[in-house]
This record gives sequence, C-alpha cells and structure tokens, in this order.
Amino acid sequence: MATQLPKTPLVPPGQSPVSDDGEAVVLERRRQRLQPPQMYQVVMLNDDFTPMEFVIVVLQEFFGKDRETATQIMLKIHLDGRGVCGVYSRDVAASKVEQVLQAAQKAGHPLQALAEPVE
Repeated sequence: MATQLPKTPLVPPGQSPVSDDGEAVVLERRRQRLQPPQMYQVVMLNDDFTPMEFVIVVLQEFFGKDRETATQIMLKIHLDGRGVCGVYSRDVAASKVEQVLQAAQKAGHPLQALAEPVE
C-alpha cells in the first residue's frame, strides 16, 4: 500500500499557508538530531570447568575471530575473570549471548556470557 500525501500542506497551528498579502509562506524545515543507538559489549565470564579450547571455538564460530585473536581473548577471560568478545547493537548482542549459552549447555559446560552497555 503506497503512502498518500496529505491534500492540504502541513502548517503549524495558528498560521495559514498563505500570508495576508496573498503570497505563499515558506516554512523552514528543522533537522532532527538522532542519537546513535546504545551499543552493548558481549562479555564471557571465567569458570574452572569449561575447557579453554571450547572457548576458542565459540569465539571463532559465533564472533568471527581468527585463531590468534580468539586465543588472546580466551587468555584474558582466564586471567582477568572476564573478557569482551565484541561490541554490537542491543539485539545482536542478546542473540550472541543466547548462542553462547545454548552452545555451552549443549556441550555440558557452565560457560556464562552477558551483554552490558558500553559506557
């Protein structure tokens, strides 16, 4: 269904589209300033039971990391207790977290991931 244009021009309340002297009034268009969407980082948390190799495979498969980068992130998770896997929009980050949790559950590992806003 196509959108139809209004038959009468849009005019602010109290103002007519034609001035008193019979000439058309030109309304100034205001630009809207939109904020960029809030970004979220996907964070994996360390545990003592999930194999390091499984974490590397998850990083490669769901986050598109190469082997070296995935290994570096895995070591950060292991040493610091948490590591950022990527930064995404809210919906994408939630999907990535869900993929990680499902893969961990299917493999029988307690690996945890969460999405938190980037400040």
